[in-house]
Amino acid sequence: MSIDENTAARVAKLARIKVEPDALPALAEEFNTILGFIEQLGEVDVEGIEPMTTVTPQRLKRREDVVTDGDQQDAVLANAPDAREGFFAVPKVVE
Repeated sequence: MSIDENTAARVAKLARIKVEPDALPALAEEFNTILGFIEQLGEVDVEGIEPMTTVTPQRLKRREDVVTDGDQQDAVLANAPDAREGFFAVPKVVE
């Protein structure tokens, strides 16, 4: 696939990036370089390789799932600009 100046201008417009007309040939060439690299990645044999989420194998630390009684309602509501009857009070937004 090859990107011409018109396509580069359209991509820039869709991305809401102002590109001067004299910079369009360089932008089109840069797009073509990126697409060429992507085509090279498509040629890599990845048969039998599992997908990774990170380059370093690691496991997240686990903690026991224990139910605790927060019992901090007064402390939490102390930060609220307006609290009534144990709840946050907010202005009405729907008529």
